[in-house]
Amino acid sequence: MSPHKELHRTDRIGWLRAAVLGANDGIVSTASLVVGVAAADATHNNIMIAGVAGLVAGAMSMAAGEYVSVSSQADTENADLARERNELATDGDAELIELTAIYVQRGLDESLAIQVAEQLTKHDAIGAHARDELGISETMSARPVQAAFASAAMFSVGAALPLATAFLLPEKRIPIIVSVTSLFFLALLGGVSARAGGAPIAKAVARVTFWGALAMAATAGIGAIFGVAA
Repeated sequence: MSPHKELHRTDRIGWLRAAVLGANDGIVSTASLVVGVAAADATHNNIMIAGVAGLVAGAMSMAAGEYVSVSSQADTENADLARERNELATDGDAELIELTAIYVQRGLDESLAIQVAEQLTKHDAIGAHARDELGISETMSARPVQAAFASAAMFSVGAALPLATAFLLPEKRIPIIVSVTSLFFLALLGGVSARAGGAPIAKAVARVTFWGALAMAATAGIGAIFGVAA
């Protein structure tokens, strides 16, 4: 009998989170920067310089931030695994009892829990403890380089959208058109990411467009104030 196949999306969590965060931040931060500078009556050249600088700085910041934060998670996971290996080597009986107790708590009869714990310990002791005691699995484990690359790359893609829109427009039309098109890009991103992750699309779209509109409105207001003051 062939095994029943199910489609799950948890294996996408690591790179999907970093990619969505990067693209969303790229659109919001760059569009907000461009709209704010344009609202201050800057020249087209100055608007583009500010936007490109924001893209480069933001991509590097996202890569560094993701790498450092996910590396910290990976360091914690590795330290826990090293401690678990040491405990298995020095007090294997206690670790077997601990694993058995976990399975009993999850609903197995004690006799069956003992058999399962013994079998899994023989097969892959550290794997069983990592998964069932520490909550660390291959699917969910931290991958710093993957997260940093995905975040930086998607930030650049996201930032390029409002930047390209601004490049094609005269200064006076940049604030409104960049705002509208960026909200469209954000809605599209929210829908695509929700579909990829199997989440409700409408909720994701509403959430991402609300915060994007708020960010652009705030920077446009600040730009207008300083533009008038100048």
